Amino acid sequence: MEIELLQKIAHNTEPKESFQIVVTDNETQFTTRFNPHIQFKKNKSYEMALVNLETYYSFPNITHENNKMFYSADDGVSWHRISVPEGSDDIDDINKYIKRVIHANGDDENGITLKANTNTLKAVLILQNNYQVSFRSVDSIGSLLGFNPDFYTAHYQESQNPVNILNINIILVNVDIISGSYVNGQRNPMIYSFFPAVSPGYKIIETPPNLVYLPITLDAYECKSEHFGHAKTNTQESSIRRYSVVTPLFTRRSGWRRLNRCNSVAAQ
Repeated sequence: MEIELLQKIAHNTEPKESFQIVVTDNETQFTTRFNPHIQFKKNKSYEMALVNLETYYSFPNITHENNKMFYSADDGVSWHRISVPEGSDDIDDINKYIKRVIHANGDDENGITLKANTNTLKAVLILQNNYQVSFRSVDSIGSLLGFNPDFYTAHYQESQNPVNILNINIILVNVDIISGSYVNGQRNPMIYSFFPAVSPGYKIIETPPNLVYLPITLDAYECKSEHFGHAKTNTQESSIRRYSVVTPLFTRRSGWRRLNRCNSVAAQ
């Protein structure tokens, strides 16, 4: 009995067979094919963990569906349209772009100012002289800034709703050959989840402080990155993901104008 127990202890503490996998692509969902194929031993179980992920925070919060506003510099006699380019912008970026367009139109760029009220999490619209703003179009940027679809003429106007400048709540890294994870009560092949620690436009380098190994269930795998939010992802640059595989353990932002990295596998 003692000998069997010692043998089990020795087996569990001996070095495990492991290897790393690095995958890269310019899409948020892709399939990787290995040549030659990776062969798993039938008498061992495998698990996988995410070691590192590199990408760029370039989820666009402004698209053609929410980038328009109209302004008048002559008390509503004539109107000009402003279309903010697609991208990941904060209120300050939007304000600067609006002022550039107003100046290019030959009007006073100080006639319209957008600010953030960090206490109420709402946007502030400041109008000078005879300036007016309309957020009434269906593709208005007003919804992102928290304004109702209406005309605005007051000198100082705070948005009726909190700004909706962040279009994601969480980023999920999925690999379709693992099990043991759930999202909203449903089985999901999620190997890792996180929220970006950097501002839009900056590079995301996500390295889990503790590797969480999940059991491998398939013979081939597909890497996916998903995010919970309101906007679609924009895939404009490559992504790199690193995984680690180990022998009791088969030991991947996402990519949106970004670079992703994955690795780590182990067996028992």
